[in-house]
Amino acid sequence: MSEPVATPGRTWVNPLYGFAAAVVTIAGLQAFGGLLGPLFLALVLIVTVAPIATALRRRGLPRWLATLVTLGAVYAILLGLVAAVVYAVAELARVLPSYGPEINAVLADASGVLQSLGVGPQQIQAALDQFDLGSVVGVLQGFLASLAGVLSTVLLILSVLLFMAMDSATFGERLRALGGSRPHVSEALTSFARGTRRYLAVAGTFGLIIAVLDVAVLWVLGVPLALLFGLLAFIANFVPNVGFVIALAPPALFALLEGGPGLMIAVIVSFLTINVALQTVIQPRFVGDAVGLSVTLTFLALVFWGFVIGPLGALLAIPLTLLAKALLVDANTHTRWINVLISADPPEQAPRPAEPLPD
Repeated sequence: MSEPVATPGRTWVNPLYGFAAAVVTIAGLQAFGGLLGPLFLALVLIVTVAPIATALRRRGLPRWLATLVTLGAVYAILLGLVAAVVYAVAELARVLPSYGPEINAVLADASGVLQSLGVGPQQIQAALDQFDLGSVVGVLQGFLASLAGVLSTVLLILSVLLFMAMDSATFGERLRALGGSRPHVSEALTSFARGTRRYLAVAGTFGLIIAVLDVAVLWVLGVPLALLFGLLAFIANFVPNVGFVIALAPPALFALLEGGPGLMIAVIVSFLTINVALQTVIQPRFVGDAVGLSVTLTFLALVFWGFVIGPLGALLAIPLTLLAKALLVDANTHTRWINVLISADPPEQAPRPAEPLPD
């Protein structure tokens, strides 16, 4: 039998097919990002509270009662998140107008510094014209006025959660049944759920500690809206790598308006001390053990999902990556070797692919 003749260019055409398919998939996800974000948030919330239904079923409670308890818990979490966002925006819209003179003074000082550095007055005026406190407040007030659109999204999530909660009571039984014919798929989905709960537990615990410390620092230094900025620090802790910057910018700005550069520097130094110790040194070790993802992958996941879905994608970057890893890597024995490259602590040897079944 003659040897097969290699087709010229075949070695690079197949990767191009895969790249083209990936581009089309990403474009499709981005086109439906406004829908996928809320749906996946509902999935993460259900995965988080699913052990409640399992524990209640083991204690002999009927399925309908376990479903109601699970649904009540997940509704409470979701409504708490919505109330926190509305409270934060309302407080900012209420407080910002009172700092109009301070903002003008800071802009005037910045203009003087820029002129001393050789920046022309026209360039400075053009930059100042782009910043308008009224426009910032208008955006916040517009968000509050457009709560009807936000409530429609919340109603969508609440409806999806209702059906997911009804199915979650028997999801464990479904996975066990699936394990008989597709054990790798069952293991992958179980790993996704376990990793998501571990990540949320670790990020929530560290976020609470960081928020309490930040509120204490802001209260001692006399920076306004300390509780609001503590809430922001807690939520931002779920955004990997850059959450600290998101939590630092608003209190540093208010410190500058309240007490000048000295108070702003004190806030920045205090936040750096807290976050470098907890969020940069200690937390990544626990997160790596909880989800098994490398630091580089978590950062790339933040960039990718933020680009595809938006702010909600950045907030859910780790659970989204865990789901993609479960479906594309862990569920297929021929692709599990990728875990060696993306894991926080890779094994000494990549798993061997399963032998093909005989005909």
